[in-house]
Amino acid sequence: MPAEDATGTQPLRTEEDIVASRQKVRQLTQQLKFSLVDQTKMITAASELSRNTVVHGHGGEMRWELLDDGVRRGLRLHFEDTGPGIPDMKLALTDGWTSGGGMGLGLPGSKRLVQEFELQSEPGQGTRVSITRWK
Repeated sequence: MPAEDATGTQPLRTEEDIVASRQKVRQLTQQLKFSLVDQTKMITAASELSRNTVVHGHGGEMRWELLDDGVRRGLRLHFEDTGPGIPDMKLALTDGWTSGGGMGLGLPGSKRLVQEFELQSEPGQGTRVSITRWK
């Protein structure tokens, strides 16, 4: 796997950036030879989190890391913004809760689609969500 593709960033400011983030995650999961089901899970989670970064975080970026622990390979994505943050993370991770006009599936849905999920947020400081899926 070429070193230049092992890590990278994708800006998340517009609808076009959300589309580009999905395309990048598709490319990375194919490169890692994820099954079609695992590709779809990671792309769906990335799409939801990219949209959250743009809409709720007022823009930010997606960073990716290709992982290799000697036994398995994986993909870790970080979604970071400096927006208003999440005042109640427990509530935000509740199925059906929404801060806007959405269906309330973004964070809890994304969490169910991946094997590792980490959420950090401070009101007024922004939000960081990291997700990982292993092959």
